Amino acid sequence: MQVGLESLVPEGLAQHVPESRAFYAARGERRGPASLEELREARAQQVPPALPAEVVVDPSGREVPVRISLPGSSAVRGVYLDVPGGGFSLGATAGGDARDAALAEALGIAVVGVEHRLAPEDPWPAAPDDCEAAALWLLDAAGARFGTTALAIGGTSAGATLAVTTLLRLRDRGLADRFAGAVLQFGTYDLSGRTPAGRRIADEYFLEAYVGHVADRTVPDVSPVFGDLHGLPPALLVVGALDVLLEDNLVMAARLAAAGVDVDLRVYPESPHGFTGHPTGMARAALDDRDAWLAERLGAARPTTGTALHPAPRTP
Repeated sequence: MQVGLESLVPEGLAQHVPESRAFYAARGERRGPASLEELREARAQQVPPALPAEVVVDPSGREVPVRISLPGSSAVRGVYLDVPGGGFSLGATAGGDARDAALAEALGIAVVGVEHRLAPEDPWPAAPDDCEAAALWLLDAAGARFGTTALAIGGTSAGATLAVTTLLRLRDRGLADRFAGAVLQFGTYDLSGRTPAGRRIADEYFLEAYVGHVADRTVPDVSPVFGDLHGLPPALLVVGALDVLLEDNLVMAARLAAAGVDVDLRVYPESPHGFTGHPTGMARAALDDRDAWLAERLGAARPTTGTALHPAPRTP
């Protein structure tokens, strides 16, 4: 068997390549905060979420704030639990609320955004604890609150990591199969620096902020690529061909497939980390693919091309 990167790239994307090349050449390379001081500066520049947070309580009594977007023009056909990115340390923004609201309207679903605690003030395991609590609340309350038990989960970057660790915790409770699918956009799955892929980001500040106190970062609740991945729901993995985390995502897709998970891996050319949040045709194509995949698993309205393409994605 021969597997090459070309065979992983969805058809029809060549038309977006020139625009993507021009956009990223003008934008230049960008990285996340490299110190606590830079993190504080980045937080100060963020526009806060537009939606008010609602504190929900899981069956054990744990509380976690969430922000809920509902479709205005249809009944709720499913619920998507969304975990924001931001290196476990930046959290939700107004841009995230706008994207969640557009997704809710496009598919006729409720989107529940988790507002988990942030590092370094609250390092691991605070974030996965909060995501687990939100998932357990949703499993308990979805039918009464939203009128449906069709559920999916997902996230971007660190949010994708937390989506996987949440599913692993739910699997160990016998509950992961209650989720119809997981959308994992360019997650980071080795935070230990023990794999070749993990070593590529071993010097990033967010690792020190989130798991600097953890002696063994290969525990699956930190680095899910090391976990037993059996029994997880179908997964869509989205990653850019220029992402520093490309190899990490390829390895995660292979490990999921080896564990018997239904995996759909899609690699988008000329796209770096975080590309689905950028105002390019490539991002819009990836979001259309994501929305069609979600609609199929939730039994939601299948969007026509372009309808799920939220207000122009922001440029972080």
